[in-house]
Amino acid sequence: GDSWGIFTFLCAALCNLPALPALNCTEELGAGQSIQKTYDLTRYLEHQLRTLAGTYLNYLGPPFNEPDFNPPRLARVERVPSATVDLDLWRGLTDNARLAANYRAYSRLLCYLRALDGQAGTAELRHRLGHFCSSLQGLVLSIAGVMSSLGYPLPAGPPAPPGTPVASNDFLKKMDDFWLLKELQTWLWRSAKDFNRLKKKVPPAVVTLRLEARGF
Repeated sequence: GDSWGIFTFLCAALCNLPALPALNCTEELGAGQSIQKTYDLTRYLEHQLRTLAGTYLNYLGPPFNEPDFNPPRLARVERVPSATVDLDLWRGLTDNARLAANYRAYSRLLCYLRALDGQAGTAELRHRLGHFCSSLQGLVLSIAGVMSSLGYPLPAGPPAPPGTPVASNDFLKKMDDFWLLKELQTWLWRSAKDFNRLKKKVPPAVVTLRLEARGF
């Protein structure tokens, strides 16, 4: 009948259509997934550091393990990257600049922590530090993944190895360790906020339609 005739006509017309570009539906999950993973890892490291810092400060003994101990930062530890940047100034940076600063800071902090690991006096503390260093290395790689997925280049060159002079006495050495942990806590706190804001900008999954031209 008429319906069959119309169906036959449409089939013939479709078969004789010129070749069209193929419509390829792909799911761009890289950036959103990388940001979520990095945020989760940052929060995990925050939790992990609270336990590690308490254990390490108890190892250092008083006054470093006293809750109200808050000494001034010494000039000799200034090579440890400081997170004490004005928050409004920090938020005014581009996403690329903040990510690059995080990448550089954690790369350097990791170098200092690995040196700390080699000096720890107990097997349990060395194990805790080693586990934390592995997690922090994962954070460095995760930040690199976020930057790559957003099209940002990594900061050029590897981080410079720590060059802080050897402490002249045991108290100054403990002070260096205290400030290293304190700065790391502040970096992780701020990074968690950075990645929380960033993941709100970039959806976890964006479905895009891409035309792959054939012969065009």
